[in-house]
Amino acid sequence: MIRYVIGKLGEAFVAVWGVVTIVFFVTRLLGDPAALLLPVGASAEQLDAFRASLGLDRPLWEQYLSFLVQAVQGDFGQSFLFNRPAITVVLERMPATIMLALTAMVFGVLIGGGAGAIAATQRGKFAEFAVMTLALLGQATPVFWLGIMLILFFAVDLGWLPTGGYGSLSHLILPAFTLAVFVSASIARLLRSSLLDSMKEDYVRTARAKGLPPGQVFVWHALRNALIPVVTMVGILSGELLGGSVVTETVFAWPGVGRLIVQAIESKDFPVVQAGVAVIATVYVSINFLVDLLYGVLDPRIRRKEP
Repeated sequence: MIRYVIGKLGEAFVAVWGVVTIVFFVTRLLGDPAALLLPVGASAEQLDAFRASLGLDRPLWEQYLSFLVQAVQGDFGQSFLFNRPAITVVLERMPATIMLALTAMVFGVLIGGGAGAIAATQRGKFAEFAVMTLALLGQATPVFWLGIMLILFFAVDLGWLPTGGYGSLSHLILPAFTLAVFVSASIARLLRSSLLDSMKEDYVRTARAKGLPPGQVFVWHALRNALIPVVTMVGILSGELLGGSVVTETVFAWPGVGRLIVQAIESKDFPVVQAGVAVIATVYVSINFLVDLLYGVLDPRIRRKEP
């Protein structure tokens, strides 16, 4: 188990390093922040002095090495726009992003888990057809379109909920449900498939042959083993919700990290972009690391495959 954990830690480190390295070089392709932040009539000397103050006049490899050393210490430099440490600006937005992601995940697991179980136990019936059709639509529907439709119906037409913003529970419902649709659809389809496979296994047949109640057979034998791939899916989706809710945060004016990164890209605020992506990548990799550990606990065969 120790070698398994060390191997996963190594993979996590390489993944985070790869992401922050790519972001560092990509942000350098966005343009010159000095031309954006200084007045239009700024002289060449003023532009050069401003670039020097930001360290942008040094060779690219030198900037990269300095960036890595500082990033390990949690220092991504000063935000060009906010004139504050970039990591501080990003961490201030994290609670909003985490709140949105967790709420969407809870909705998605409850709805998707229930729907997947119904579809598996109602094999060949209308309930299975309805669940699978809705799940397919949920996965195929663009998030931005769904968000706009929900705003038009529940906020504009009915006036039940606010169109966007942050500050109360009512502001959370629409964006969380928008994200939860894809999550619940993915979980429902995977759980149904996994349950159908699990219920064909010998251990389930043996449990039935012993005369155990159907509910006990389903929960303790079929469902328990069917949850192994679902746990992996939940981990992946959790990371995607934290890092991939940019569109939803923008549509609903939700003040999270995703929206902040978009604003920083538009403003060529390199430090905030780098800090935001580094934080999201670290959280995403950490979640998947924990999922890998849980996967090993649920299925000991995973641990036995370690070199």
